[in-house]
Amino acid sequence: MSDHFFVVTGGLGAGKTSLITELACRGFHTVPESGRTIIREEMQNDGDALPWADRTAYAERLLERDLRTYSAARALSGPIIFDRGIPDTLGYLKLCGLPVPPHVAAAAKAARYNRRVFLAPCWDEIFTQDTERKQTQAEAEATCAVMREAYTALGCKITELSRADFVCKQLAN
Repeated sequence: MSDHFFVVTGGLGAGKTSLITELACRGFHTVPESGRTIIREEMQNDGDALPWADRTAYAERLLERDLRTYSAARALSGPIIFDRGIPDTLGYLKLCGLPVPPHVAAAAKAARYNRRVFLAPCWDEIFTQDTERKQTQAEAEATCAVMREAYTALGCKITELSRADFVCKQLAN
């Protein structure tokens, strides 16, 4: 387990990326979410590994990229904040009603993070859709629930968050 690897997960449009950006401004090492990058690349290249096209291919791309960034982060010291972690791929597959291949389950168990996982609950006031985030608010809430379930099943302790000051205080403890 990498005690200095912290995950921020939750529903879509809950402010995770804004929080991660703020933590980076405060000097923390951060790892951006893979999903939006993959969506941009697939759209630019007319690919179909997209959550609204080929969900299985999208999940495989998520896992591949997250394994790479996880491995690269091992060279960093101090707290490292991940905008979603490898178990999010497991949660995504469950959310979509797709089977979880053994290699995905194994990766979620092997690439461990700190037991404390920060969950960004759905926040109605800031939820928006865009060209990369096409899910509805109901889907965002379902995503939050399945991420809580996925990380809890892996033995993680869920800490709901609200803002950067809260996370910084938690990381200092």
